[in-house]
Amino acid sequence: MDFIGQDLSGSSFERVKLGGATFRAVSMQDTVFRGVWMNRVVMRGVEMADVDIHGEIGKLTVNGVDIGPYVEAELNRRHPERAKMRPTDPDGFREAWATLERLWDGTVARARGLDPELLHESVDGEWSFIETLRHLVFATDAWIRRVIQGDLAPWHPLDLPWDEMRDTPGIPRDRAARPSLDEVLELRHDRMAGVRALLAGITEEQLASDTVPVADTGGWPEAQAYPLGEVVLGIINEEWEHRLYAERDLDALVKRAGS
Repeated sequence: MDFIGQDLSGSSFERVKLGGATFRAVSMQDTVFRGVWMNRVVMRGVEMADVDIHGEIGKLTVNGVDIGPYVEAELNRRHPERAKMRPTDPDGFREAWATLERLWDGTVARARGLDPELLHESVDGEWSFIETLRHLVFATDAWIRRVIQGDLAPWHPLDLPWDEMRDTPGIPRDRAARPSLDEVLELRHDRMAGVRALLAGITEEQLASDTVPVADTGGWPEAQAYPLGEVVLGIINEEWEHRLYAERDLDALVKRAGS
């Protein structure tokens, strides 16, 4: 299907496949991309100014220069603990998790200094602080309790999947819920303690093994074997990235409260 000489300004594209599409002489000014896969995208003759990109960036070549290593080096400089978030052995996994728990303690302490109502407010269309914590409960339930520990239905009513995930029977998604910080932290402490206990006795052999597929009940993640080490790495990455998002948004909320 071709769109030539048409004005699609303000259009919304959700769960649309654009793989292999060609954009030529197209204005994308003020366009927002969320949850988008852009692997192997080629851009030529592009004008880019005031562009904000945040996500997992591998090889990214700009005007012939691979900027990926520069981005990695700068992120590690800004966040010295970041290098610990790619562990390769059991002690490294345990250290990474202990570091995350310590950092989250500081972030939660910041949040407690704000009006509790602000913790339900979105910043630039992102999840609120409370919703971020609810999503991390969901991530732990999905990957640790379901995939690794074999619980077919580990969900709590406050679990919050990512926005682009299709509604799945049995998995809650109550965006209208407004639990208190303490209510969500009770869940968080329980889930984080579960990960800590898992890592306390984990071995190199276990990290190198695959998980045992849960029964195929149509839930999520799909009932298949996953590399156990990669599953735990995924949770570590979720915790690390979402804490940075939370800190960024807390900065905005502090300014909002003071204005």
